Amino acid sequence: MSKNRTSRFMPVIVAVSIVTGILIGTFYANHFSGNKLGIINTSSNKLNALLRIIDDQYVDTVNMGELVEDAMPQILGELDPHSSYIPAKDLEAVNSDLKGSFSGIGIQFTIQQDTIHVNNVIQGGPSEKVGLMAGDRIIEVDDSAFVGKIVTNYESMKRLKGPKGSEVKLGVFRPGEKETLHFTIVRGDIPVKSVDAAYMLNDKFGYIKVNKFGETTYPELLISLAKLNQANCEGVVIDLRGNTGGYMGAAIQMVNEFLPKNRLIVYTQGRKSPRENYTSNGTGSSQKMPIVVLMDEGSASASEIFAGAIQDNDRGTIIGRRSFGKGLVQQPIDFSDGSAIRLTIARYYTPSGRCIQKPYVKGNDANYEMDILTRYEHGEFFSQDSIKQDQSQIFETSLGRPVYGGGGIMPDIFVPQDTTGMTSYYRMAVNRGLTIQFAFQYTDNHRAEMQKYETEESLLQYLKHQNILEQFARFAENKGLKRRNILMYKSQKLFETNLYGNIIYDMLGMEAYIEYLNKSDKTVLKALEVLDKGESFPKAPEQPIEPKVSDEGLKKQLRKQIAQEKRRHGITELITKSAALLEKLEQHPKFASARTVLLYYSLDDEVQTHDFVEKWHRQKTVLLPVVKGDELELRIYTGRQNLKTGEAYHIEEPTGEAFTAYEKIDFAIIPGVSFDARGNRLGRGKGYYDKLLPLLHSYNIGICYNFQVNEKLPVEPFDRRMDEVWTENGILK
Repeated sequence: MSKNRTSRFMPVIVAVSIVTGILIGTFYANHFSGNKLGIINTSSNKLNALLRIIDDQYVDTVNMGELVEDAMPQILGELDPHSSYIPAKDLEAVNSDLKGSFSGIGIQFTIQQDTIHVNNVIQGGPSEKVGLMAGDRIIEVDDSAFVGKIVTNYESMKRLKGPKGSEVKLGVFRPGEKETLHFTIVRGDIPVKSVDAAYMLNDKFGYIKVNKFGETTYPELLISLAKLNQANCEGVVIDLRGNTGGYMGAAIQMVNEFLPKNRLIVYTQGRKSPRENYTSNGTGSSQKMPIVVLMDEGSASASEIFAGAIQDNDRGTIIGRRSFGKGLVQQPIDFSDGSAIRLTIARYYTPSGRCIQKPYVKGNDANYEMDILTRYEHGEFFSQDSIKQDQSQIFETSLGRPVYGGGGIMPDIFVPQDTTGMTSYYRMAVNRGLTIQFAFQYTDNHRAEMQKYETEESLLQYLKHQNILEQFARFAENKGLKRRNILMYKSQKLFETNLYGNIIYDMLGMEAYIEYLNKSDKTVLKALEVLDKGESFPKAPEQPIEPKVSDEGLKKQLRKQIAQEKRRHGITELITKSAALLEKLEQHPKFASARTVLLYYSLDDEVQTHDFVEKWHRQKTVLLPVVKGDELELRIYTGRQNLKTGEAYHIEEPTGEAFTAYEKIDFAIIPGVSFDARGNRLGRGKGYYDKLLPLLHSYNIGICYNFQVNEKLPVEPFDRRMDEVWTENGILK
């Protein structure tokens, strides 16, 4: 019995021994041979392998946590300009700006001469309840002195913010008081407003300034619209200038207030994100109210969704300057340590089908970040003629008005930046922050006197008699800015607007400040003109007598039509169609017998070939085209690991030597924008394949989706017909 039991378990014992021996041998081989590619070759994650090697073998001790924290932004920076990493210490501050509230004491402050100066006490907040006042200086926090170089914006926020219900003790110097005042403040929820101003510009038309798209933006908009409606508002200006965006959902909710039912607001689509449409539900309160939207180069993301939906649905008029051009959608992903990433997962498209994301090069954020400066230097802020639109990305609104993709939203009415009275003296005063510093100091010194003026108009009349500009000139000279009388008086109107505006802001708040500035704002005045003339609703373009279209013109029309048609099909649908087409095609006898085949690595809007290339390169010599200057160079595909992003279309291209033995190519699969049944091909217009095809002696098959097929294409003398054309439905006959 004992012998039989031993015999029965002997194979198991032998197997376990062998596996144990292998594991031990592998451990010692890797450990004592310096891990010569052992980990990296067997690991599916080279980055994790690298970190393990550094942690295990690097000559000095390494703080792996810091190394990872430093690496995260670099990795995400290689993807696109908007994918980002947010450390745990910054996440709360980033989120609170859009959440609509944070926990604190409820003051607005500036740091002057190493001391916190209270600019404003938020109405209804914890500080107002205990008697803190504008003009107070905070000199103690929690029984410790808080003055001097330790007083930074970061340190001040850290000490004044805190959990709701917690206490903070403040020591305050108040001008006119001999002794330090002491307050114990219980922290509470402090609202972060999205709407800076909502008031009537005149007897007929209202104005709403939106500074961001956060969780409370939509409710704030509803309150603002209700306020204006009570004042018998007949039309509204929505000011999105300088609004860098926020939550897409907030923008969708806002647009819904102005659109009738079943109008497309925006749609999103990405590689792993199927197309998702967002449409109006018909419950909006202001569906027929005339609307004008103000934009500039600082308007981005959700602002562009709002403006794009209004423009493409011909619901209102866009006035100002070309917007920023951010058409990428980020998804927040949180980590267990409190940090997070914002990963781009899709692009968003306006109702006409345009993506307004401006061009960027992966891993090169410098040029992207300098784009606004580049626009300025090219004169785009001052002349509409300086704006170069991508003529290959022309789309149409619901009425047929032309609009452009590929770089922000172009307004219907362009208003240049006003540079009247600009001088070097004024520019230096503003750039050095001297106008803001003076305004705060003046307000601080004259607060008691100015408190009796409760409106922007009454305070302004007071300021006009105080010789403010002369007082500023003396202040600026004491700060090191040499007095330049000629330049100063040339910029007198700019100085007065700036100085009066900042004092009004310090005394009466943001809405009064905006109301004052808008009285001389040329963009706002233009919006009023459009509303007053009843021209806020766009009109369909007049139909000109159509001249005879040239072949080249016809080709452009066809490219545009097919591009619009492609956008009606989701990526999942296109992938399914691609798989069906290529599955049929690989049964082709000539493909089956071919030894060397020319394929292509697809763009997003072409028949998807990536998996097909990967599948067949182990059985055949597979060639892929590479753009070199004005021509296509052929190279052998050897695997995804040997691909590099190309410059022309930013698709993956093989590296290595050029393949020039064209006579050895047996079979070629050629993409196209369109084909007809006779085998004629319409390309993208660059002429790459027009130069390559005459060099080939292969059997050539054109492939496209069925909706790309045209009954008859214009033909040029240099065009080469395909031997066959295939779609997902099979061979085209």
